[in-house]
Parts: sequence; C-alpha cells; structure tokens
Amino acid sequence: MSCSVVIPARLASTRLPRKLLLDVGGVPLLKRTWEQVRQMQCGPAIYIVTDSQEIRETAESWGAFVIDSCPECASGTERIASVLNAISGDFILNVQGDEPFIEPSLLDALVRRGEATKADVITPIFKIEDIEELFAPSVVKVVCAGDGRALYFSRSTVPHVRDARRPEEWFKCGPFWGHVGVYGFRREVLSEYSRLKPSALESIEGLEQLRWIEHGYTCQTVVTEHRVMEVNEPEDLSKAEAYCKKHGC
Repeated sequence: MSCSVVIPARLASTRLPRKLLLDVGGVPLLKRTWEQVRQMQCGPAIYIVTDSQEIRETAESWGAFVIDSCPECASGTERIASVLNAISGDFILNVQGDEPFIEPSLLDALVRRGEATKADVITPIFKIEDIEELFAPSVVKVVCAGDGRALYFSRSTVPHVRDARRPEEWFKCGPFWGHVGVYGFRREVLSEYSRLKPSALESIEGLEQLRWIEHGYTCQTVVTEHRVMEVNEPEDLSKAEAYCKKHGC
C-alpha cells in the first residue's frame, strides 16, 4: 500500500498569528513538523498544502513539495480533499503543521494499522491518567467499542460516571481515552469528503472527526503512549521552546 503524508498549512491564525512560520528553537514551526515526518521509515511522499504564498515560498526553500489550495477551506481535511487529484498514495495521513515534535514511529504505526484493517479512518488515542486532563475541554475524549472502533468524540468528559462523588473516583470506572489529532484515510474515503454535509454533532462539539462518524464511516483507533504537543497559544510556543532547550533540538 502506497502512503502519502499531507501537512495542511494555513498562515492565518486568530490565537497565535503566523504561528507556522514562528521560530521554535531557531527553526520555523512548520519546518520542524515537516522534518519529523521525513523521518518515517515507510518513506511516504510528503506534501504541504497551503493557501499562503509566503508559506509556499518558504517551504520550497527547504525543498518541500507544496500544493496550492483554496483559502475558503474550513479544516485541514477539507483542504487535503480539495487537492486530492494532485496527491499520490492509497493511504493518506493528515498531520497538522503545528505539531513540531510528532513522533515518526507513531505515524508509521498508523500506516501499519491502515494496512491491517478495512476501517475508513485511522486515528491515535492515549490513556488519560491526569484529573485535570480528564475534565479539560481542550483535551478531546473518545468513547471506544471493544474492538477499538471510535463511537464518539467529545470535549466533555465521556463516558459520564453517574455515581462519582469526587473527581478521583472517575478513574476507578475507567479507562478514559484522549484523542491525538492525526488522521489516516483510505484514498477512496477521502475522495467522498466533498459530498458529506457538515453534521450537527460536528457543529455542536467543534470536532471535524464527528462528520465521519455521523455519516456512518468507521473510525479505528490506535493506542499510543506518544503525546503530541500542538502549538495553538503563546504559552504553547513557550513550552515548545522549553522542550527544545531541554532536549537540545
């Protein structure tokens, strides 16, 4: 099965303007993400998809292959689907540009899972073991079936423990799972995206992956111990800088 990794890259950002071109340890954020993807063992074709001429010119100076997309795309998945004809591969990974320390081994694991299952979408999850994360809306929770198929995603704490009196009692009824925002798609599934109307649950929760579930597609999860650091806020940028200093990267 041939594989491609696509990094949707939008320069406009309300919470952290121009974040993809901001330096993290002296290297642009987007370049760090691209360089991590290049370390995958399966050797995928790698694309950056953007509506920004500045990102195009900057990324091409690194040697990246860049595809232009429409500015009106509402999500990374929509951006990728809109230029699918220019992308090769039977299995396509969507890696966000603001994940500068994404583990290549995690991405390779998603490709292997994509080869082994007939699921429409593949995505990683991690076990939540911190009380603050369990109740934080910024941490997306996942409810899974026994076979690892995702049943629902929510910013709320799900499943709800009806009889818990104190927060720490929730973990006695666990496990609880958090979602890592990376997706693998079969090409034929991604080609159907344009005909899928935005779903009610997607709009309510503000989670694009619910569109697939509400339209009846199967979303298979892969358990990982890798955590992905996303850079969305100014404080996230400081954390990323601190990570680089600590690890010498």
